[in-house]
Amino acid sequence: MISGLLTGLSLIIAIGAQNAYVLKIGLHKKYVFPVCTICFLGDFLLIWCGVFGIGAIIQKFPIFLDTFRYGGAAFLFVYGLLSLKNFFKSSGSLVAGNTVSLPSLSKVLLTCLGFTFLNPHVYLDTMILLGSIASAYGEPGKYFFSMGACLGSFLWFYSLGYG
Repeated sequence: MISGLLTGLSLIIAIGAQNAYVLKIGLHKKYVFPVCTICFLGDFLLIWCGVFGIGAIIQKFPIFLDTFRYGGAAFLFVYGLLSLKNFFKSSGSLVAGNTVSLPSLSKVLLTCLGFTFLNPHVYLDTMILLGSIASAYGEPGKYFFSMGACLGSFLWFYSLGYG
């Protein structure tokens, strides 16, 4: 379990688009719980899919991996362009108490779902990498490893959002 916790944390702590978004939501102190929950539950789902052998399905139907890869790349490209546009339009920075308002809860949650499930790296890290490392522990070790990785995700997202 400790190995899963440390491995999971080592993969998730790198600040990417999803973590930056959770940090932004946390600084606004609005919608923090649902955003952190979506991120944690997404990781939980994908880690367990990896443990239960989604890799075999992807090997049989590689179109799934290609769909996620290209769809995710397109999502991140568009998000990057929007962020660049906002950079040039705004003189403010991402600070606590920022007066820039967030969009509605539904838009925030849809954006969070996009960062969670359209990021191609999340599938490589959670399903493929963590799933294959977990399988090396055999029965029942792979379940304890996976619980540790899920605990790392839980600790990270809620710490980032509320910290």
